[in-house]
Amino acid sequence: MRYSPLAIALPLVLIACSGSGPANGQPAADAGKPFKTSTIADLDAPWAMTFLPDGRMLVTEKAGTLLLFDPKNGTKIPVSGVPAVDSAGQGALMDVVLHPQFATNKQVYISFSEAGPGGKGVALITGTFAQASDGTATLSNVKKIFQATPYVEGNGHYSGRIAFSPDGKYLFFTNGERQKFTPAQDPKATLGKVLRLNLDGTPAAGNPLAAKGFHPAVWSYGHRNLLGIAFDDKGQLWEQEMGPKGGDEVNLIKPGLNYGYPLASNGSHYDGRDIPDHKPGDGFEAPKVSWNPVISPAGLAFYNADLFPAWKGSLFIGGLSSKALVRVKIDGSNASKADQWDMGARIRDVEQGPDGALWVLEDEDDGSQGRLLKLTPA
Repeated sequence: MRYSPLAIALPLVLIACSGSGPANGQPAADAGKPFKTSTIADLDAPWAMTFLPDGRMLVTEKAGTLLLFDPKNGTKIPVSGVPAVDSAGQGALMDVVLHPQFATNKQVYISFSEAGPGGKGVALITGTFAQASDGTATLSNVKKIFQATPYVEGNGHYSGRIAFSPDGKYLFFTNGERQKFTPAQDPKATLGKVLRLNLDGTPAAGNPLAAKGFHPAVWSYGHRNLLGIAFDDKGQLWEQEMGPKGGDEVNLIKPGLNYGYPLASNGSHYDGRDIPDHKPGDGFEAPKVSWNPVISPAGLAFYNADLFPAWKGSLFIGGLSSKALVRVKIDGSNASKADQWDMGARIRDVEQGPDGALWVLEDEDDGSQGRLLKLTPA
């Protein structure tokens, strides 16, 4: 997920449950799991969420709806002013994150997929959130501050995850390689990269590869489909990405490093062609953790609350094809697999709530439905 200096929402965990039961708090099938699950709301293909300072939430849905949702009473209010989304394939209204000074400026950051010259790509906007006395909610002063380079044909691997640096000065933004492979190694493209931007969307000064001819926003490269990004409590930036046929990864992101794709991966191409595995001395930064068979990761959260003390300091990842909740243990700059729970449904995103509970978005296999779930100790 992402880091926010607000006390409300440091990205965190995920869960899921089978079926698509009513939004009435009915518990999921939690037998043998160290948590209980409550269904909070039914949603239409939810994608991402963030908590507001008052405990309400902003939730994005794939087709392009931004919802103001109140977990206390179940009220859903569509937020007007969101730009048109090209939601074909893996396209969506994607991440939503509050500005580090949201309490005073009410500014929100949103990523989404759109059509444009050359094809399609992921873009980043800011807008001012407000709710009127009649209850209607709006996003005004909407401005596109960044878009991937270049736009290409196709409907996959947009990525589009957002995280603020712990000091609130920089915005990190993921651009997937759009199923085109080689852009991940192309210095001029932002595709297949982690980017470091100023809060206005311009490339941050001092990015490590600009002097070597890279696009000035690039922080790291050689990535595939980066669907989760989060800072830990030591200020380290973690990222997860979908590998090819095998080789899903958790990476510790360091400035200027090449993470290998498509020249190195612990998976292979879908057509059976081999990709050399990561190995010492190959010039690429190897993942801290990888999976084969894959988990199809979606969402990444660093957990730092007290409600689940045994999980404090862990990364959590949602699984799409694996329908799993995955916990990864962090030990300094190293990471290792810890738990993987079969949840019976796809996990799209996860967030830590104000009380330390874990809030999870699940979606159905066809991406048409979904639920908001709350995870609390068993």
